[in-house]
Amino acid sequence: MKKIIFGCLLSILAFSCAVSTSAQTLSTEQSPKYEIRAVWLTTIGGIDWPRSHSINVQKAELCDMLDRLKEAGINTIFLQTRVRGTVIYPSAFEPWDDCITGRAGKAPGYDPLEFAIEECHKRGLQLHAWVVTIPIGKWKKLGCAQLNKKHPNMVKRIGEDGYMNPESPKTAEYLAKICKEIVDNYDVDGIHLDYIRYPETWKIKVPKSKGRANITQIVRAIHKEIKSSKPWVMLSCSPIGKHDDLTRYRSNGWNARTTVCQDAQQWLKEGIMDALFPMMYFRDNHFYPFALDWQEHSYGRIVVPGLGIYFLDPREGRWTSDVVTRQMNVIRELGMGHCFFRVKYLLDNVKGVYDWTKDFNKFPALIPPMNWLSRKLPDQPVLKGISNEGVLSWTDVPINPQNRLVYNVYASEQYPVDVTKSENLIATRLTENSLMIDIKHPVNYAITAQDRYGNESRATQICLHEPHGAPQSSSTMIPIVDQYLSLPSKPSTLNADFIVIETLARQTVTVCPYKKQINTSMLNEGIYQWRTLDKKGVTHRMGYFSIKRH
Repeated sequence: MKKIIFGCLLSILAFSCAVSTSAQTLSTEQSPKYEIRAVWLTTIGGIDWPRSHSINVQKAELCDMLDRLKEAGINTIFLQTRVRGTVIYPSAFEPWDDCITGRAGKAPGYDPLEFAIEECHKRGLQLHAWVVTIPIGKWKKLGCAQLNKKHPNMVKRIGEDGYMNPESPKTAEYLAKICKEIVDNYDVDGIHLDYIRYPETWKIKVPKSKGRANITQIVRAIHKEIKSSKPWVMLSCSPIGKHDDLTRYRSNGWNARTTVCQDAQQWLKEGIMDALFPMMYFRDNHFYPFALDWQEHSYGRIVVPGLGIYFLDPREGRWTSDVVTRQMNVIRELGMGHCFFRVKYLLDNVKGVYDWTKDFNKFPALIPPMNWLSRKLPDQPVLKGISNEGVLSWTDVPINPQNRLVYNVYASEQYPVDVTKSENLIATRLTENSLMIDIKHPVNYAITAQDRYGNESRATQICLHEPHGAPQSSSTMIPIVDQYLSLPSKPSTLNADFIVIETLARQTVTVCPYKKQINTSMLNEGIYQWRTLDKKGVTHRMGYFSIKRH
């Protein structure tokens, strides 16, 4: 087995060396339909957001950032929600962070977390609440001081900083309450744990096995609380980028499992973690072998490497752009997705990283389904119709109100539309059951419903365009006069005895003999198609007509 893995690694390393240092993307055929494309959006000190203490400016800044992230194909936002014993929402447990108003503990007059969730969902983006767990900031600052006053046995001082004590049973209980508060009160798509480990400055006196058990107990407690409320909420964390030493590659004393007691791969195996976003801020042999190790030990869960794009900034490091582009190509080959640290460097387009990403993510991608939690597919949507203004609408699929559905729309000149191809996705995670389309240039459409686990229904196919074998009149819109459909005279070459009137979802409304005028008073408003039908069952679509009543 080790020989096989090492052989795969050699192939991957060879592939990475073959990728051009220019922004050369993979072929569009290799653009995956399912892929997490994430960013960490930092709020501490407002270094990513917010950069102003004005509510209106904060909202405008965030909306602009989300628009640009969506344009770059990003589909997942990790918003730093618990900062350092302080939060960016009204909490029963902890005070407001100073990034919102400039003064810790002061309420801003709106709920930044609620606003961010709404704006992300409007754009089809997932929002995961990023919770910094163990560090609680400077010892005398409000977050740390308040926790120390209320729970002195739960807090430990190291130098000028305060930390939650992973060896105290109360720590697991407290952090679980924070996460449950967020999940119960907000429509978040995930809880993302950061720094869920021993601090590097902590002198670990217990055996490493006991240290790992302490951290794992915190993860178990959080998992239990959030899943009991909303089992579809994704629980993830960002472990140290190297899980442990490998047979042929060493971690040089800095790894998750041995150094800081972060047994992240075991959490996947045990089923108490849905996804990992390891902080792989390394390059070359410090990156590729360890990325493969994470992938080989994913246990069917999601693992997405975190990429240190801040090293592209000359003030932070000396990476050239090809370091990141090679990493992105390779981890896409491994089926792992990508996550950027952090938003500022992506949107500042440092060394062209935004331009590259926008091209690399040319087509949208859906979040991989968490089928280890549920495999039940939602019912497929039912087409309501297409209005004269070009509004494509469908019925809502009934489901638990909390576990709301979202909808994906695909389009193609081919029929039926191939919903396995990312290039056919034109709208993802719609919260409304309608979409404006261009009826002057008809193509074919498909609609699917998707639940909070990521399970996607069968597609409802809508045929508006037949590229091969259709008569020349197939795109003709036939007028309605005094509730009568006036059909053209039947060509002598057309051996058809009947007319079939259908909805755009190919549901038959009526069949009648071929005649020049057909009464449409029994039809509802909307757009229909009409077909010819002969005695042998051969049918051809001839055109469309629209009914609009006043």
